[in-house]
Amino acid sequence: MQESQNPIIELRQVSKQFGQQHVLNALDLAVPRNEVSVIIGRSGGGKSVLLKHIIGLLKPDSGAVFVDGEDIVSLGNRGLSRVRRKFGMLFQEAALFDSMTVFENVAFPLREHTRKSRSEIKDIVEDKLSSVGLKGMGYKMPSELSGGMRKRVGLARAMALEPQIVLFDEPTSGLDPVMSAAINELIVRTQAEFGATCVVISHDIQSTMATAHNVFMLYEGRIVASGPPTSIRDHSDPIVQQFIHGRAEGPIQVT
Repeated sequence: MQESQNPIIELRQVSKQFGQQHVLNALDLAVPRNEVSVIIGRSGGGKSVLLKHIIGLLKPDSGAVFVDGEDIVSLGNRGLSRVRRKFGMLFQEAALFDSMTVFENVAFPLREHTRKSRSEIKDIVEDKLSSVGLKGMGYKMPSELSGGMRKRVGLARAMALEPQIVLFDEPTSGLDPVMSAAINELIVRTQAEFGATCVVISHDIQSTMATAHNVFMLYEGRIVASGPPTSIRDHSDPIVQQFIHGRAEGPIQVT
């Protein structure tokens, strides 16, 4: 597996099971800084569980999780809250507050976690909305927006505190090809303009190849392949080939 020098996120021998189901199995993962890394794998294959370990929402049964060099497994609530300030997250369904306007949604983390003035918050919100192509849309309610627009509002909110790391959970799920391409462009631009580390959970191969500096494939609780998109596309492992080409026949059993 490709090694990352001074990774911003590192999982070492992380295992997690729920009942008799082994979801993560002595998993090793090193996410490079200031790049877009995409974790691919089957639906229900543990990608979201992996994401929850990265942000400290789940603790492993064994192993260590490092964020910016700090093992977060042993941290209490106060320590985890401090570490989570390094993260922004775009959830699969954007997870906007339906009773708040677009402006209020993006302003929410600033009001909760900073002591910025009303005018400072206004400037930041307008800047973030502009950066995702929604300038002047702050007055709208989430119910008035398309799925792609909701995700862009979610990204603006995730970027409000200018996090070091932005997590994307299936960002193109449920979107048409044109809107998926727009979201892919936003991910690339977010990394380039803000210098953030972007970690994307996806099973969308086309989006993965369009956005990733690094691809990690999760299968049966382990990272079975990693590297730049070109090396994943040409990987010799039949499991990787079956998945990225979407073939029914192969070692991955269709159940």
